Amino acid sequence: MNWLILAACAALCMALYNLFIKAAAGQVHEMVGAVVLQVVAALVGAVLLLNLYLRGALPPVLATGRGLTLAALAGLAIGLAEILTFAVYGKGAPASVGTPLIVGGSVLLTALLGVLVLREALGWQQAVGMLLVVGGIALLARGH
Repeated sequence: MNWLILAACAALCMALYNLFIKAAAGQVHEMVGAVVLQVVAALVGAVLLLNLYLRGALPPVLATGRGLTLAALAGLAIGLAEILTFAVYGKGAPASVGTPLIVGGSVLLTALLGVLVLREALGWQQAVGMLLVVGGIALLARGH
């Protein structure tokens, strides 16, 4: 499957993720919300992994030590991000402002870290896009 289609599906899932966190905030403590979210995500992953196993579709090498370490660090980061997102919405941030600030900020920081840490190239179009993200974040944050 084309990566653009997968990216669009991931964007839809992230939008639903943010919508559901916003709707749950204030009705569940941020730590409880994050734990429930992570348990359900782990169960979904386990079911899909089991499905691949039962179909015989798993590759011979599932992970390297480095891959497992990096996946664990990503889990740590998203766990903290979830708790903080529940807290942001629990404090009354509107979804129309909070989500773009969080997601836009993560896009900007990911692009910068990609250049600085992963030594990825950044073309002028990407640099202009990052400036537009910064401008959008600044506009959204005004008055809040």
